[in-house]
Amino acid sequence: MLSSIVLFASLVNLVSSAAVNNIRPLVIWHGMGDTYASPGMDSFQSEVKEMYPGIFVHSIFVDEDPNVDQRAGFYGNVNQQIVQVAQQLAEIPELSRGFDAIGFSQGGQFLRGYVERNNSPPVHNLITFGSQHMGISSLPACSTWDLLCQVARRAANRGVYSEWAQENLVQAQYFRDPHRLSQYMESGSFLPDINNEVLLPSSRNVSYADNLASLNKLVLVLFLQDKTVVPKESAWFGSEQPLEDITMDQASGSQTPMLGGVNTKDIIPMRLQNLYKEDWIGLRQLDERGRIDFVACQGEHMQIGDCWRDLVAEWVGGSLGAD
Repeated sequence: MLSSIVLFASLVNLVSSAAVNNIRPLVIWHGMGDTYASPGMDSFQSEVKEMYPGIFVHSIFVDEDPNVDQRAGFYGNVNQQIVQVAQQLAEIPELSRGFDAIGFSQGGQFLRGYVERNNSPPVHNLITFGSQHMGISSLPACSTWDLLCQVARRAANRGVYSEWAQENLVQAQYFRDPHRLSQYMESGSFLPDINNEVLLPSSRNVSYADNLASLNKLVLVLFLQDKTVVPKESAWFGSEQPLEDITMDQASGSQTPMLGGVNTKDIIPMRLQNLYKEDWIGLRQLDERGRIDFVACQGEHMQIGDCWRDLVAEWVGGSLGAD
């Protein structure tokens, strides 16, 4: 009798372990000024684990030293960081069958960069909170005591499209000035590359569209009172109306500026963006299959409150192999 009970208990544990191991893991990437191991990130992971007992959660880091990791959110080369992160994720056995991902603020467009450029192991559902998918047209404000942020902001303001800024200042690498779109595209740095916003159409990377379109779901979260991200609609792939739209003169091959709207504060929504209409990165494919959700949360930038709970309940914690 005792041996039967032990055998039954072992079988229960085996089945339970198999069920837990079949939960799709979660990867998170923190935002500017935060670290992978901050109290806020630890608390978020704990709450997700309470919702899904046994789920594996990995918090992306650029450096295991939290102070260095925080600094890397201001200073560094984003393209190099994504290469580093891709290697980090590929070396984690628990992620080998794929995972869901959540990006907070700039972590959202960095995760999108990972999807477009690497995506091995693959992302299933991607949720981004207040991310700058169409860049920023004003550098983020800094709190009074955040000296690291203030120094980076002053350096970027002196020459956001200089070679040094585009190689070393993180926020400069997704700065999209509607008055200087040609300079933005010529910079060839992080954001114009992953958005396939290039001066020569032949240089667009078609694999970016294939990879992004492979997502099961893309959830774009905007904060309604966001004054940190300008424009806040960047979270939904919106951007300010440019003074100039750069087009190509078909006869001469030269670039010809076309005057746009007078009010540069008018917002161009995602479905009117050229990158959507011509499907440079796969957004249109996702949208036409009903794979994009637009979510609005009350509050300032990254004041998430409980806004995340329903999203995590719906798009995190599914079974591996299930849609």
